[in-house]
Amino acid sequence: MKKYKLLRFTSAGLIGFSAFAILMVSVMAFQNPQKVMDLVQVTLPNNDAFSSIRGVYGGVGLTIAISLVYLAFKDHTKGLVFASILWGSYALSRLMTISMEGPLGAFGTQWLYIESFLCVASVILLIIRVKLLENESALVRA
Repeated sequence: MKKYKLLRFTSAGLIGFSAFAILMVSVMAFQNPQKVMDLVQVTLPNNDAFSSIRGVYGGVGLTIAISLVYLAFKDHTKGLVFASILWGSYALSRLMTISMEGPLGAFGTQWLYIESFLCVASVILLIIRVKLLENESALVRA
C-alpha cells in the first residue's frame, strides 16, 4: 500500500513540477515577451514578434500548464503520458538542432539535460504505474 501512495505522490509531483515550469515561462511571456527571448539573446524586432511570443510561450504554455494541473488531480497515467511526450519533444527538438545546426550553447545544453531527465523520469513512473495497475487488476480478477 505504501508503494501506491509513494507512486501517486511522485507522479503528481512530477506532473505538478512540469506544470509549474511551463507556467513560469508562460507568465514571463505574458508580462514581458522580450524577457523570454533574452534567455537566448534574441531581440524582438516588432509587435508581431511580441504577439507571437505571448501567444506561443504565454497562451500555449498556459494551456499546457492547465492541462497538466488537471491531469495531476484527475488521471496520473494520462498526465505521465503527456509529460513524457512534452519533455521528450523538447529534448528531441534540441537534438535535432544539434544535428542540423551544430552544438548548443550552455543554455540549450543545460535544458537538454533537464528535459531528457524529466522525460525519462516520466516514462519510468508511467511503466511502474501501468505494471502496478495491471497487477492490481489481475488480483481483483483472481
